[in-house]
Amino acid sequence: MMGYRKFELFIWVLSVLCLGWLSSGFNPADIYLIDCGSPANTSVGDRVYVADNLASKFLSTPKDVVANISLKSITSFDDSPLYQTARIFTESSKYTFSISQSGRHWIRLYFYPFVYGGYDLSKAKFSVSTQNHVLLGDFSVQNASLVKEFSVNVTSDSLVITFTPSKNSFAFLNAMEVVSVPDQLITDDANNGLHGLTTQALETSWRVNMGGPTVSFEKDTLWRTWVPDQSFLVNANLAKNVSNIAAVNYDVGSALATKDIAPQTVYGTLTEMKSADDPNSNFNVSWEFTVDPGFQYLVRFHFCDVVSKSLYQLYFNVYLDSLIVARDLDLSTLATNKLAVPYYMDYVTTSAAVSNKLRISIGPSPLNNAYHNAILNGLEIMKLNNSAGSLSGANFLVPSSNSSAKSNVVVIVGASVGSFIAVVLAAILFVLCRRRKRLADQGHSKTWLPLSINGTNSHTMGSKYSYGTTASAASNYSYRFPFGVVQEATNNFDESWVIGIGGFGKVYKGVFNDGTKVAVKRGNPRSQQGLAEFRTEIGMLSQFRHRHLVSLIGYCDDESEMILIYDYMENGTLKSHLYGSGHPSLSWKQRLEVCIGAARGLHYLHTGYAIPIIHRDVKSANILLDENLMAKVADFGLSKTGPEINQTHVSTAVKGSFGYLDPEYFRRQQLTEKSDVYSFGVVLFEVLCARPVLDPSLPMEMNLALWAMKWQKKGQLEQIIDSTLAGKIRPDSLRKFGETAEKCLADYGVHRPSVGDVLRNLEYALQLQEAEIPGDAEENSTNMIGELSPQVNNFNYVR
Repeated sequence: MMGYRKFELFIWVLSVLCLGWLSSGFNPADIYLIDCGSPANTSVGDRVYVADNLASKFLSTPKDVVANISLKSITSFDDSPLYQTARIFTESSKYTFSISQSGRHWIRLYFYPFVYGGYDLSKAKFSVSTQNHVLLGDFSVQNASLVKEFSVNVTSDSLVITFTPSKNSFAFLNAMEVVSVPDQLITDDANNGLHGLTTQALETSWRVNMGGPTVSFEKDTLWRTWVPDQSFLVNANLAKNVSNIAAVNYDVGSALATKDIAPQTVYGTLTEMKSADDPNSNFNVSWEFTVDPGFQYLVRFHFCDVVSKSLYQLYFNVYLDSLIVARDLDLSTLATNKLAVPYYMDYVTTSAAVSNKLRISIGPSPLNNAYHNAILNGLEIMKLNNSAGSLSGANFLVPSSNSSAKSNVVVIVGASVGSFIAVVLAAILFVLCRRRKRLADQGHSKTWLPLSINGTNSHTMGSKYSYGTTASAASNYSYRFPFGVVQEATNNFDESWVIGIGGFGKVYKGVFNDGTKVAVKRGNPRSQQGLAEFRTEIGMLSQFRHRHLVSLIGYCDDESEMILIYDYMENGTLKSHLYGSGHPSLSWKQRLEVCIGAARGLHYLHTGYAIPIIHRDVKSANILLDENLMAKVADFGLSKTGPEINQTHVSTAVKGSFGYLDPEYFRRQQLTEKSDVYSFGVVLFEVLCARPVLDPSLPMEMNLALWAMKWQKKGQLEQIIDSTLAGKIRPDSLRKFGETAEKCLADYGVHRPSVGDVLRNLEYALQLQEAEIPGDAEENSTNMIGELSPQVNNFNYVR
């Protein structure tokens, strides 16, 4: 009884601490505040910046570097005291900070150019970098104080910030902050299903408080400054400011946003349409921001409905340049039927910006009876590093590191449809810093918990094999494998045995002692796809077997690992045979047979049980090919049971891969089997054109599906087929295939065919391809699709 009371007390204390955190803000694990060149500590608000001569343990600099420059006598200088001193570097110099807790950290750099002795700081030109990212390149500051804010994901036990003068120049710094950032601030799975953001380096371009005043750093839990939106408005006469700060409700149960996401002053003020009370109002309120071309941007929209008098009154659209990023946005529903609950939404621009302007707009929804108004409370625009790991417009390479950092690729892509061009997100390549040796040695993160299918801790489950037992896939079907067996099968997770990398982790080729080949998917403990996906995959694949679904042989959760073991698919992914890998090209007949096999697997998921199974991540990378090129659908980590017989849909958060994602599902968060049909339609055009779903070089509003649909509707689909298929597809077969793909991509799910109908049409397309008309062979040959024009072969999108 006493133990139970102690437990109750522990839970109560924990709850109080959690509530206190929600109300008072984030308590950083790491916090370094440095006043550079100052002979003494400097107080700013309630923070104390340590003089870097007193913090010399952080600084490594050559002897001839000028240091401890103090200009306390600056006249008419009423800015922060941090700008009154500086440290000048004439050679490459480093600040090294010990990191007690890995994760995202702020790096804020303070600059103010003044003249001291023979140094005019406005003439300084230099670069700033970490172990894995270039933050600034050939950077200079002209005649004004400036704060550059970055956030980077630190995975090692130290952060090294290097200042490197350009040729015949020098570097300088007035002050610096290195502070931990809350994990929930930048999540891997954002509101629109993005993957890969957690390890991306970000630079804050703009942070704006719509409809309100400047919010100083003292009034923000994370010491951010928010500027007013007036100077960014394209037509201020169309906009109206509203303030209702007291109404903001940080609803703990909804957990849509905390004060660490944005302060109450931001969520309590907004800009709305000036003639919002006019039912005939039909215009957009727009803002325009200057950005660096050549980069993609994470745009975070902040909303809080403090203007509506009742629920379900306000519906509106949100635009980024010419794209609709949210249609018929209903904040009441998102806030679990409450008003004035803060909400934020992330969006990544489709490709590298080609101009230096980014336009954000809001406007009324065309829904009948919708209140003609639109609001925006706050906005953040953050630059994403490029494929070289750089945030600099200059062509700088990431400096080498003593750690074994390697480059991996994470793709963020988008989807669109007809008049509603939904979120179109381009491929983002970024560098991940990984201490591979340490991960190989440890093999786990202490935050991961062992899994048990029946809900108990897995270490209590009996294992069929000990570590010294010879494993056999045939005899060990669907069993839990010990970690030692998996380690042996993968040659201790040899990097040269990696056959794929996904959101969950790396996939290794494995060979058991009896010679059986397997594919071993090892969860990355830092991945956001963790326990839930692991459970789902095992739960789903243990229920069904089908010749066109990849079979699960077993799993391992020893030593806090999350490992899934599958049949080995000799020929890899369908995607790898279409583009980018150098694998042999597939014939048209082979492609049709692959599509038919995948459709059969999806048809089984949708109809094989009383309640359908919706895959939610249908894409060419999740269609695998065995030694006979038989297609098998794989990766069920995002799968979800569909609607009951008396339901039309399942309401659920949006998950999937952009470029393939059903825009109706994204817009309404209502999942049906037709969402898989849309994704499969994208795959069909991918198979026909052998091109990526998205290409960073495309115009912003274009992706492969939209582009192919334009050619299909013009009746000229033969103009865009894979050049290796030129002259090899019968016109009737192509016509049927194109019609099938077009129907899959219908704007609304009710207008799309079932997977069963898609399957029958594909089988018919195959029959048409194989049909022979007696006495007409030569004519049939000349009627086949001819060679592509050079322009289309070069994949220049024609609009």
